[in-house]
Amino acid sequence: MKSQITFVLISLCLMPIFFVLADSRSFSIDYKNNCFLKDGKPFQYISGSIHYFRIPREYWKDRLLKMYMTGLNAIQVYVPWNFHETVQGVFSFSGDRDLEYFLNLANQTGLLVILRPGPYICAEWEMGGLPAWLLQKPNIILRSADTEYLKAASNWLALLLTKMKPWLYQNGGNIISVQVENEYGSYFACDYNYLRHLRTLFRLFLGEDVILFTTDGNTDKEMSCGTLEGLYATIDFGTDTNISTAFIRQRRFEPKGPLVNSEFYTGWLDHWGDKHAFVDTDKVCKKLGEMLSMGASVNMYMFEGGTNFGYWNGADHDTRFRPVVTSYDYNAPLSEAGDPTDKLLAIRDVIRNFRDIPVGPMPPATPKLAYGFVTLQKVGNISGLLDTLSPQGPVRSQYPLMFEEIKQYYGFMLYRTTLPRNVPEPTPLISPLNGIHDRAYVSVNGVYQGIMERDTALVINVTGRQGDRLDMLVENMGRVHFGSYINDNKGVLGNLILGNDVLTDWSIYPLDIDTAVANGWLQSAHSGSGMEAGDGPMIYSGTLKPTGLAWDTYVKLNEWTKGQVWVNGVNLGRYWPQRGPQQTLYVPGPFLSATQPNNITVLELERAPSHCRILFMDRPQLNNTGLKT
Repeated sequence: MKSQITFVLISLCLMPIFFVLADSRSFSIDYKNNCFLKDGKPFQYISGSIHYFRIPREYWKDRLLKMYMTGLNAIQVYVPWNFHETVQGVFSFSGDRDLEYFLNLANQTGLLVILRPGPYICAEWEMGGLPAWLLQKPNIILRSADTEYLKAASNWLALLLTKMKPWLYQNGGNIISVQVENEYGSYFACDYNYLRHLRTLFRLFLGEDVILFTTDGNTDKEMSCGTLEGLYATIDFGTDTNISTAFIRQRRFEPKGPLVNSEFYTGWLDHWGDKHAFVDTDKVCKKLGEMLSMGASVNMYMFEGGTNFGYWNGADHDTRFRPVVTSYDYNAPLSEAGDPTDKLLAIRDVIRNFRDIPVGPMPPATPKLAYGFVTLQKVGNISGLLDTLSPQGPVRSQYPLMFEEIKQYYGFMLYRTTLPRNVPEPTPLISPLNGIHDRAYVSVNGVYQGIMERDTALVINVTGRQGDRLDMLVENMGRVHFGSYINDNKGVLGNLILGNDVLTDWSIYPLDIDTAVANGWLQSAHSGSGMEAGDGPMIYSGTLKPTGLAWDTYVKLNEWTKGQVWVNGVNLGRYWPQRGPQQTLYVPGPFLSATQPNNITVLELERAPSHCRILFMDRPQLNNTGLKT
């Protein structure tokens, strides 16, 4: 009893000390001397962007340590709403979604945090981080004071910001500033009532002391629509920008306070059909040194990009729909696999001129292994596997329904109807309103006909007899993440016309391929009727034998066309070597077993090679352009 009393007394004595320590911590803006103040002393941050949602949890500590050893004193972190509330009202903050664990690792490593909780984040991420279930409201105006949008966003932020408040620097955590929205000036709405609502919400849940800021592109229009009194205005730009001109623009909107480049681009993203992005290291280092010598605080976007696993890639839509590739390598200082590059070492040499670099060696690259070839076997075609892939059966509708109307937000749906008449001659099947979002794989009575594709292939010729089964497997290739087209519904939008006939009486199958793969339902061959091996959407499976090592590797699908790969139930993302530039998919070591057979599943959407082999390599291939269309 005496020891218990002593423990309680000691605890009570220590409690005030903790609160005194927390109260003595502060992070603020000195408007007189144009700088940040950390605990009352001038402070310049040198930061890098890292996305916990693009990196396996097992590697978070490794990546953070490499950033710290480069000389960074802060990291910048987005929080994707749709990653944590994929289904409305169902929240996940565990495993790879454990944001607080990530913040704690950063804190233990000695890194401050610049938090960017959205609710919109861009990030070349599916729908810019907004959850697709918002689109169930057909006329919703996203990123505005629209009542339905504000209600959903407010509920999310109330939950998230409450979790984040203890992590604020002044509360004993490591979050020094929090961004409100994201590059709002680039959005058409320019809704100041929306920004005011967010400002009120952030202050309500985070308090009056934390720095709230905005980030916008280097134009007057973007800075005008994206800034608001009470939110510190920062700017973003890359190596092709005149630094003085950019910071003069920031000064027009924020006359006093620190100069801040919130996104200094060390690289760039890739779309399918692009060349792999490259930003010159010498230019990055020259501009970084110039900004730091001016006293500016700089965040490098990205410092490590990571991977768009599963279906999480975004898409741009300027003149046409352009989905982002699976790799988010970004030509960043840390590679997709977290390996230090020459760019990182050069940046570290620049930082040495402005602050002390931590003593000790840079952590090495994670080990890689070329496991060699694996030959896959055909499991069956999609049409023959519907009982497994869509156990709940079809939704029946006179006209096509969109993904969101059926609450199938990602992946694939199969649309099925019958031909209304004999079509002995090739007859155009047309989506007159460009309504294939985003790619359809068409077959008649199990015979593969070809593809229809958003913006590029709106017509396909088919033949058949009245009553023949018409199947269209439709792929969501990632929702638009930036600009005015983020209300990006998926599936078949509008009617399809065969010759002069509007097709009706649809059976629509939502496909849960990921659950089927994770449960091992697709590891053995099925007796599926229909297409021959190699034609149209097919499932293949095989086994990578254990080697005693579970090291990083890269899978190459030479002569395969387009599809999706799973390893031990984990969706690695999309492959499309013919379109390029990406030729390999990153397989992190934690996804593999060193002692048990590793199950490989491939969904090939168009045509598999006769050899049915895939190759596990010890290095990536991200820069083969492939065939542009």
